[in-house]
Formats: sequence, structure tokens, C-alpha cells
Amino acid sequence: MKTLEEYVRYYYVERHYNCSEALIQAANDYYGLHITEDDMRMFGGFGGGMYSGIVCGTVVSIVATLSKMIVKESARKEGATIRPVIAGTVRDFKEYLGGLSCPELKPKYYNKEDSCLKTVLLAAEVLERSVEKLKAEGAE
Repeated sequence: MKTLEEYVRYYYVERHYNCSEALIQAANDYYGLHITEDDMRMFGGFGGGMYSGIVCGTVVSIVATLSKMIVKESARKEGATIRPVIAGTVRDFKEYLGGLSCPELKPKYYNKEDSCLKTVLLAAEVLERSVEKLKAEGAE
């Protein structure tokens, strides 16, 4: 079985997916989320911080992955379960990478050769730690 990092590299480098697409595709393969190829296209518009730099597309994919794992019926009904996981993960992302927006992240991790690959790989680490916490708590 490939690692999450290997899946990320495959989708980002070889398939030329954007940050959000690469991470959600990698998470789908690695965690067996059963998200269809057709549904994956919904993540196309989140690359480049929704093409405005507002929030890194990897954050969107992390939240989507965790939501898929946690929410059984409705996030509104299950707020006590999902709220602390998502809030904690977003906080961890911000602390680990030094921000949430593309303008905060690009100066640290972007380069012309690899584009935002480093950001996507670091985001995958944040996701993996969050999933491990879920498993340890028996919530996944």
C-alpha cells in the first residue's frame, strides 16, 4: 500500500492536480473514502485558495476528509463531535505551516520547480495526525 505522501506526489506531480484536488484524491485512495471521480471535480475550484488566495485549498480538502470520516447524518446535528476535531485541525495546520492563506504560505513553501508541492505534503502530515487522533479516540 502506498503512503499518503506517495499518493499526494502522484496526483500533484504526475496528474497535475491542484493542491485541493491532489490532497482529496490522495486521501480518498489512502483512507478508502469512496468519493467518486465525478464528485472529486467539486474540489477543482479550491486550488490557489479558491483562486483568490483566501484559504489554502489543502485546508478545504482536510476538512472535507475529516467530515467524510465523522459525519454520519448532519454536521449540524453532530456539532459536538465534529466541531472540536475541525477547529483543532485548522489550528494545528495554522501553527504547523504558519498560516492558512496562500499569501502566508507561498513565501515559505512555494518554488517555481515544485510549485506548492511542499505545502500539500505538509498538509497531508496535518491530516494524518488528525486521523490518528480520531482513531485513538475511537471516533473514526
